[in-house]
Amino acid sequence: MSDETDVGVPGAASVTGAGEGPGGVAAGVAPAVRVRNLVVGFGPKDGADPVLNGVSFEVAPGECLAIVGESGSGKSVTARSLLGLAGDNAWVRADELSLAGSDVQNLSEAQWRRRRGRDVGLVVQDALVSLDPLRPVGREIADSLRLHTRLDAAARHTRVLEALERVGLPDAGNAMRKRSGELSGGQRQRALIAAAIALDPPLLIADEPTTALDVTVQAQILDLLATLKRAGTGILLISHDLAVVGRIADRIAVLCDGRIVEQGPADEVLTRPRHPVTRTMIAAIPVDKPRGLRLNPRAAEPVLPSLSYQSGVAPGSSPDDCDRDTSPTTVLEAIGLVKRFTRPDGSEQLAVDSVSFRLERGTTLGIVGESGSGKTTSARLALALTRPDAGEVRVLGQAFSAVPEKERRALRPHLGAVYQDALSSFDPRLSVEQVLRDAVAGGARRTGRVGASAGAADRLRVLGLLEAVGLPQGLLGRRPLSLSGGQRQRVSIARALASGPQILICDEPVSSLDVTVQAQVLDLLDELQRNLGLSLLFISHDLGVIQHVSDQVAVMLDGRIVETGATARVFAAPEHPYTQALLGAVPRIGF
Repeated sequence: MSDETDVGVPGAASVTGAGEGPGGVAAGVAPAVRVRNLVVGFGPKDGADPVLNGVSFEVAPGECLAIVGESGSGKSVTARSLLGLAGDNAWVRADELSLAGSDVQNLSEAQWRRRRGRDVGLVVQDALVSLDPLRPVGREIADSLRLHTRLDAAARHTRVLEALERVGLPDAGNAMRKRSGELSGGQRQRALIAAAIALDPPLLIADEPTTALDVTVQAQILDLLATLKRAGTGILLISHDLAVVGRIADRIAVLCDGRIVEQGPADEVLTRPRHPVTRTMIAAIPVDKPRGLRLNPRAAEPVLPSLSYQSGVAPGSSPDDCDRDTSPTTVLEAIGLVKRFTRPDGSEQLAVDSVSFRLERGTTLGIVGESGSGKTTSARLALALTRPDAGEVRVLGQAFSAVPEKERRALRPHLGAVYQDALSSFDPRLSVEQVLRDAVAGGARRTGRVGASAGAADRLRVLGLLEAVGLPQGLLGRRPLSLSGGQRQRVSIARALASGPQILICDEPVSSLDVTVQAQVLDLLDELQRNLGLSLLFISHDLGVIQHVSDQVAVMLDGRIVETGATARVFAAPEHPYTQALLGAVPRIGF
């Protein structure tokens, strides 16, 4: 074992003070949770290797321990094991596994139901799925009080109201009567936290609680968790983002392949990381990283041998060899776009209001804003998937949105799209090869590659696409559901490249990925742009990502672009108060 790792050492490099034990737990005070040599596996005990192997940690009252790691590292398995929810085919053993000083090994399901909520609360990433869509959130929170206390209905109502006010939910009395679908993402997450703390458990497990949230809402939720910590609640925060956890964590444990490879005080881990995994995760954070700097420098750059005719470039040439004087500098232009939608109650929502922008050849325009700002609607308008109520979109200098679909077909191969949820954009019945072959077929019709040799040519094209996005040929026979999130997104990018587009419209393409996988995809897009001369319209709510990938940026609020300009200028000296607020909420290492 290298001397730069602390594997399974209780309280390794933890903060301790006078009269405190390992991990900062005061002598004589029971920790909110204590774990010693936790091992978890699935299936027969003598079968596959365990997914957690020798994990040890503890959390004191009023302390936050962050467990960070990539997908598959064992973070969520750790959380579920502390709740008795590891799974029906899981086996769990530990030298010690206790909540609030009480051993919880070998509890029956009925005993666990009495402990959940009382000794430990849980906040997960997707509040919309976790909350019952058919019941008001107040009733859902009240159920835990009904099951675990002897409070009457009036007292339960008061306690629910207090919990919602405690988490800072605006107009709590009205909000408790609403169903989850009637609340915003931030409001739903606050309601979920209220449900988790209604019984004042000594431990709160927050499993990726801010991953799907806008930057300002994320900051609010982190501030809320910090408030709960100051009030004495122990918090186990699980995340893949070191910049996020650095805002409230007292200690950080880095999990890799089921083992803790480094742990210590948060500032030490963040500023003086010792393990390569930790250093890679920190390097992958895009905030304040200049355009063109690789976020994953250890990864090999993709090779593009079979894609030389992408973007209209002839085989054997490069994008720089093209005569730019014969084609427009502006490849995509939106002019005064307006789009209204009718709400279920009959009222009207102005989703996009007089939006105009220009994407220049070979550059990236980033569109940033919070949920509901009009970003995705703008992308759909740019792709002519939604018809504008006013304004128009032009592609390569030609009318696009204002002409019938029949006339748009000649321009569509010049546009590719990469979406947030790659899985839902694939036919789950098709293999990776079938997905890419279908996409290549469109490119074959465009380039005239038909006839007996088309099958062989298409096969070579599929292999070239797969190699271009850094995926092995062994994945061709697999279906998207069996791929990791990063692999699916790479297949999505390969599919978007199949027709040889000049323009890629990327709508939140990395928002659901771990920070290191996100870094790989961002590096890939940058390399593809430089090799193929692509122009990118990149949409995201993540300002760190937008700062890293964009040459120009447009900031959206309530359907309008409130600030635009060179990315370096906007981030260095934002003019609009909304832009200033967004930038002020961005989590950074050391801040």
